[in-house]
Amino acid sequence: MKCMADLCVIPIGEGVSVADEIAQCQRILQRFPIETRMHAYGTNLYGDWDDVFAAIKACHAELHEGGVTRLSSTIKVGTRTDKDQTFDDKIGAVQDRLAP
Repeated sequence: MKCMADLCVIPIGEGVSVADEIAQCQRILQRFPIETRMHAYGTNLYGDWDDVFAAIKACHAELHEGGVTRLSSTIKVGTRTDKDQTFDDKIGAVQDRLAP
């Protein structure tokens, strides 16, 4: 089953900037057979359910192994059975409705 997820990983107690930890998550996500698109407050993920959640688990595991003591993540996930839908498909559907 394919899914689309929105992931926001927040290292707690690591200082004001968490760019190093987020960059590490991005490197981890790239190793999985999923599509990703980073945005200002997280990353969209698309692929097989098991691959998406394995990637999320790897982010947590490897950041912990790297010394990050505490992580909090928000995950929104959606599935549909009628068609495959890309990130651009979803955005385009709204942009079409915004066009004058």
